[in-house]
Amino acid sequence: MIDERDKIIIEMLEKDARTPFTEIAKKLGISETAVRKRVKALEEKGIIEGYTIKINPKKLGYSLITITGIDTKPEKIFEVAEKLKEYDFVKELYLSSGDHMIMAIIWAKDGEDLAEIVSNKIGKIEGVTKVCPAIILEKLK
Repeated sequence: MIDERDKIIIEMLEKDARTPFTEIAKKLGISETAVRKRVKALEEKGIIEGYTIKINPKKLGYSLITITGIDTKPEKIFEVAEKLKEYDFVKELYLSSGDHMIMAIIWAKDGEDLAEIVSNKIGKIEGVTKVCPAIILEKLK
């Protein structure tokens, strides 16, 4: 499916999606054209789905980042998930197994903002039975 060179390309682009193809080519000892073809093939195979940026939420005024577990009535899980997708403060959203049915990465400006989000927004969605935010203290990886 993919070889060692493809793995190195993926690793380099994961670290920095803006890595110039010339830099990748130099590391691999191949031409820039070869790198472009490999990246295009990885995109066509669906291995590379897109490119993104890394944002520092604190620089935008969000002092609290949480991983929030959300439980729902079983028959409401998909309706709740659809409603959560609409909120800008929900940055990532997952269906999960384990302690909670839905997991969300939420950005809040401060404790008051988080309380508003938990109590008056998520907590008021029809079918939500429990909201458990865990504040991220430090990202390690």
